[in-house]
Amino acid sequence: MMMSRLITGNERVFWGGLLVIFGSTFFGGFLYTAVISKLLPHSDNAIIFAIQNDRYYCFLVPLTLPVLVFAVYLYWLSMKMFKHS
Repeated sequence: MMMSRLITGNERVFWGGLLVIFGSTFFGGFLYTAVISKLLPHSDNAIIFAIQNDRYYCFLVPLTLPVLVFAVYLYWLSMKMFKHS
């Protein structure tokens, strides 16, 4: 039998801070990949050179935004229908 336990305030702060750090790290990595690496001079490092010549991530976010807006609209619409049914 599994017992659920309450999460204390210190655990919430820990997990919240961990998620903020995790999200900030990935955002910084994406920002470097999509924007900053294109502005820097070409590197001799093979990995950084591949990131600089990659065009996938430059187009990923702009093309994902319309799909995200549509998905959020469908979520909102379904919640309205659920509440008023």
